[in-house]
Amino acid sequence: MKHTIVGFSCLLLMGLSLQGCGLFLSDLEKLLETNVCQKCDLTGANLKGADLTGTDLTKANLWGASLNNANLTEANLIGVNLKGADLTGTDLTEANLTEANLIGANLKGADLTGTDLTKANLWGANLNNANLTDADLIDAILQNAENFNTANTTGAKFCKTIMPDGITNNAGC
Repeated sequence: MKHTIVGFSCLLLMGLSLQGCGLFLSDLEKLLETNVCQKCDLTGANLKGADLTGTDLTKANLWGASLNNANLTEANLIGVNLKGADLTGTDLTEANLTEANLIGANLKGADLTGTDLTKANLWGANLNNANLTDADLIDAILQNAENFNTANTTGAKFCKTIMPDGITNNAGC
């Protein structure tokens, strides 16, 4: 009862701001209000067209999330789980996707220019017309990636990279 009264009073005093009262925000609210949501659970979140420039989503779970046409330029996505996520047309320019799980993700038309994909797992990902210009693909797994032949890989760095056909590419080592 005491917590209810304190919480209600705090809401009234802070103009209905949950954050000002120190009450828990959902992970989605936390992301949208602070642009930082490390280790958050955003499973299946609808973030279509969201401007998440510079967002810190280190080790967040975005399994099956809809991020098509979102802006994740310079986002920190180290260790993020984007398994099965829809990233169609998403801008990931200069994002850090080191050790990201992108298994089965849809990256059709995504812009990954200058993106760090070191040790990222893109097994079975759709890379149809994705822009991987100057991307870092060291130790990345591209095995069974779909439409890789349509992706722009100009200047991309391959070293210990497992290619769609299962062969290791050491061209940039």
